[in-house]
Amino acid sequence: MKPNHNENDTMTSAILVTGGAGYAGSHTVAALLERPDTDVDIVVVDNLSNAYRPEGQKKPEPLRIIEEMTEKTIHFYDIDIRDAAGLCRIFENHNIDCVIHFAALKAVAESVEKPLEYYQANITGTCTLFEVMRKYGVHKLVYSSSCTVYGEPERLPLDEGHPTGAGLTSPYGRSKYFCEEIMKDLCRSDPKWMVISLRYFNPVGAHPSGKIGEDPNGIPNNLMPYISQVAVGRLKELVVFGADYPTVDGTGVRDYIHVVDLAEGHVKAVKLFKQKGFSGFHAVNLGTGTGYSVLQLLSAFEKASGRKIPHRVAGRRAGDIAANVADPALAQRLLGWRAARGLADMCADTWRWQRTHPNGYRGE
Repeated sequence: MKPNHNENDTMTSAILVTGGAGYAGSHTVAALLERPDTDVDIVVVDNLSNAYRPEGQKKPEPLRIIEEMTEKTIHFYDIDIRDAAGLCRIFENHNIDCVIHFAALKAVAESVEKPLEYYQANITGTCTLFEVMRKYGVHKLVYSSSCTVYGEPERLPLDEGHPTGAGLTSPYGRSKYFCEEIMKDLCRSDPKWMVISLRYFNPVGAHPSGKIGEDPNGIPNNLMPYISQVAVGRLKELVVFGADYPTVDGTGVRDYIHVVDLAEGHVKAVKLFKQKGFSGFHAVNLGTGTGYSVLQLLSAFEKASGRKIPHRVAGRRAGDIAANVADPALAQRLLGWRAARGLADMCADTWRWQRTHPNGYRGE
């Protein structure tokens, strides 16, 4: 039960965003604060494992920029979600109404090399968060899941009725699947839990202002930031992993979704909690329903940037599959959401961010 705190009775309700200084998290924070009807505090927790904070600055750079853009305040805490005592302090200080849970390690190939790190961060961290939520009587959760829970597709496009958990190709995918199973058990054990697990396909792009975007630490594990860093001269060439898949040109096919569309999906999910009678576990795909190969994405980015992207082909990468494409129909029915931005927008917005931030948030 939520501890008795008289001061909480009059405190503004808050949304806790874990991993909110990262790529998807920061764009979702921006989407929440850009809405004129947002009347809640935004509280962000991030351990900065994949986010940048300049020395001497209190908040990570993307959050500082979002505050500047929206003229609104973000409450930030530099803690790891495995720190139960640290999370408890946040729940004591803020009237948390619901949680959007992004915080996780997220690279498929890296998870094959570092399975323990992925299980620790993604499963242990998530369980710790849930324990603290339960302690403080907070049962509303939007979870950052992944299409990797479907494993090797039995059919395309992938709908939410497709089996999960079988044929998973990476510890990353298994960690997301295990967390979904934990959430299902929570919802079965207590009807107060309301969980929306958003199964992302492949988020790309950047805020149309060009002020915030994807800035991974080290060499990017994902395709779009790798392409954009080659285009801006930060990396020498793109390595295409695998050109012998049974696809249109032999390279892997993915359903790419603009990160702003993805962020708006989270805003829609939070609104669903206000619907009378809503409860239990709900898995929802966030994708466009259209797949593009690596070479097709490369060609579209060359067109958007006006630059030739040098590339070479290497062998397949561990944990990758040939193709995955979403059936996004449930998102439209349940959330009233559909992707509004196409591949050209994704590439143009990525390039706007990268060419104005060749070294990401670190400047020169």
